Amino acid sequence: MFYEPRLQNSGLTIDPLKALVVPRPIGWISSVDLEGRVNLAPFSFFNMVADSPPIVLFAPSGRKANGEIKDSRRNVEASGAFVVNMATWDLREQMNATSGQFPAGVNEADVAGLEMVPSRIVNAPRVAASPVALECRYLQTVSLPTLDPDQPNDVIFGDVVGVHIDEKLITPEGRVDITIAKPLARLGYSLYTAVTETFAMRRPQ
Repeated sequence: MFYEPRLQNSGLTIDPLKALVVPRPIGWISSVDLEGRVNLAPFSFFNMVADSPPIVLFAPSGRKANGEIKDSRRNVEASGAFVVNMATWDLREQMNATSGQFPAGVNEADVAGLEMVPSRIVNAPRVAASPVALECRYLQTVSLPTLDPDQPNDVIFGDVVGVHIDEKLITPEGRVDITIAKPLARLGYSLYTAVTETFAMRRPQ
């Protein structure tokens, strides 16, 4: 089959594109507003896009049901920082709980029963139970084209300035065994997957 996403002419019940660009890592973003109130939300439009310096991005596109911009974007732009917490198989229910629509000022970590602990460098706290956390300083927001003027299509970039890794993930050889953490990734529809096995391939010389 062939279809054009902008025309929504796939003939399928749901546009399949997000089921094709998979798996997408989940950026579980914690931030604080100027009053120090914590926000925690997962984003599957997330990735690392550079390594020198290390830079990550997430896309808090659209608006909340009440028309306000997403809390994560507002907090990050105002406070200048955020933390990317790894969402894992063991934390799947808590991650999902934080994806709900909540009024500004509601602490999603409390809703999900998660303990937050201070970061080392940035003002945003991190999820204590998450085995990996990336402390990030806000770099910039890039506004992308949108098909709906009322729905912003923005990408936030952050400079990774601190990395937390649970010692349980580090092998005697000094490498990270990510299968121990079982990180979650988003597929299409309401489907997810967890990384539980890997294989190696070397680039040709």
